[in-house]
Amino acid sequence: MTKEIIISGFGGQGIVSSGIILAHGGLIENKHVTFFPSYGAEMRGGTANCSVVISAEPVASPIVASPDVVIIMNEPSLTRFEPTVKTGGMLFFNKTLIKSKPKRTDITVIPVEANALAEELGQGRVANMIMLGAMAKKTGMLSLKTLQKAQRKRYTKASDEQLTLNDKALEKGYGLL
Repeated sequence: MTKEIIISGFGGQGIVSSGIILAHGGLIENKHVTFFPSYGAEMRGGTANCSVVISAEPVASPIVASPDVVIIMNEPSLTRFEPTVKTGGMLFFNKTLIKSKPKRTDITVIPVEANALAEELGQGRVANMIMLGAMAKKTGMLSLKTLQKAQRKRYTKASDEQLTLNDKALEKGYGLL
């Protein structure tokens, strides 16, 4: 089983952190992983995306051209990455911030009110965790417990309160589907 994932949005939306969490999750489950970030010139507020490959076999390249799964957090990323999803793949998009609808009919499109749900939890910046939870449930790629462990590896200096909120956001996303 090899899954190729692209996560994309604005800098500051936790795009790169999401990719790192997925990579840590793959390692926790004894899988082979690659992680490849890409930033726009501005960092926070600029474009950011990353590629993650999680596989039972060694991974030859971190470059993802035709992903199985795409997580889209903003409108420009939908335009850029919707055409790249493999036929039969999945596209998760942040319906709170993206007003247009994906046009492809040969992929599974999963709208998630990520920012709205994050605000309900009290902190808009956990929208990325909601998306990761939803993706994990729908794809079966990683377990919820694995993601919860992986986010602790990523956020080693976070408060217990923040880590608990992240867990709740992952659970919220996981429970949607």
